Parts: sequence; C-alpha cells; structure tokens
Amino acid sequence: MAIYELIENIAFPDIEEAEPDGLLAIGGDLSPERVLFALTLGIFPWFNEGDPILWWSPDPRFVVFPEKVKISKSLKQSCKKFNYKINQSFHSVIENCSSICRKGQNGTWITTSMKECYSRLYEFGYAMSFESYLNNELVGGLYGVNLGGVFIGESMFHKTTDASKATFILLTEYCTENKIHIIDCQLETVLLKSLGGENIPRKNYSKYLSNFVRSPFKQL
Repeated sequence: MAIYELIENIAFPDIEEAEPDGLLAIGGDLSPERVLFALTLGIFPWFNEGDPILWWSPDPRFVVFPEKVKISKSLKQSCKKFNYKINQSFHSVIENCSSICRKGQNGTWITTSMKECYSRLYEFGYAMSFESYLNNELVGGLYGVNLGGVFIGESMFHKTTDASKATFILLTEYCTENKIHIIDCQLETVLLKSLGGENIPRKNYSKYLSNFVRSPFKQL
C-alpha cells in the first residue's frame, strides 16, 4: 500500500489504507485541530525528534474497558498510600512522561512540538492529566485526550512502585463515573496488559468512535 503525504488541508486517508504495521500517512503538522481530528478518526501521531511526522492507525487496537480493569489485592492495598488529583499538574505530568528513562528506548517520542500541541489541547479542555502524590510529591501520572465517550491515553510515568498503575486505576474510575466506555492505549504494553488491556479489531474501535465521540473543535 502507498504511504500518503499530508497537505495543508486537514484531511486524512481512510484508515483501511494503513500499512500492516499501522502506518497511514506522513507529514502535515501538529496543530491542535489536526491532531484532534485525527484522534476522532482513530489516527494518532508518533515519531522521534528530528523525524517527519508519522500518523498511525494500527490493527488490532490495544484498549482497556474500564469495567474490566484487573486490580490485584496487593495493588489495591498499594493504591491506598497515594493521594490523587486530576488536572492539577498537567505540564509537570507531560514533562515527566517525556524525560523519564524507559527500558529499551534511547529517546522520547514526546517531542517539543508534541508537548506544545497537547498543552494547547489541555487549554481547550480536551487533554487531561491524572496524578498520584506521595508526601505531597508528584510520583506518578498519565495524560491523554477526553473525546466524550472515548479516552485516548497518551503516556504515563512513575517515580515509585505502583504509582503509574494506581494512576491508571484513577483514570478507570473517572471513566466509569463519566460514562467513558473505552480507553484507547494505542499500542500494547506489559503493564497495561496486566491491568486488563486487550486487542480489539480496528473496525470495532472505529464503532466506539462513531457512537460515543462528541463533536470536536467547539472550543478551538
């Protein structure tokens, strides 16, 4: 299949045109409008600093259904030691996500332009942060985009044992309380699989987007 090069107009090819690894298009920009529109279609940007912008729509899609999250007894006990907040330290969360060293990774995909874009989406009320604190110190967090009935998880970090897991459980509780039906994790990780993550066909994920995503751009 061909890899599409994006132009100035905010438009994307059909996600069924993606390569087997999920790569759909290249180029364009990281304006909040383009990124938000992409997310509503099941497309997300993911690339390294210095590389062209790459847009992906993998099949299958790795997701977590909030009502199916797995919480072990030991994790449930560990969660009690943290204090939690939502949207109180968004910029600190995204900075920590971009700077924390990760096994097997030499750098970060959370580039300066990505941070600027998602910070704008936070200002517009779409991006959110979920945070765990220990002794008043931010020790774990995650950020993503709330599209109404679908939450797009972007990245998480931890500085102490179980902090990222505890933060993710906070997210699932928020989703349950606010009628968010599915958490898109984009790509499979060992941590999220241990919490109940599963792969579903891309076409099934697209149905959730069609049925539950609110109209974008109303605040942009």
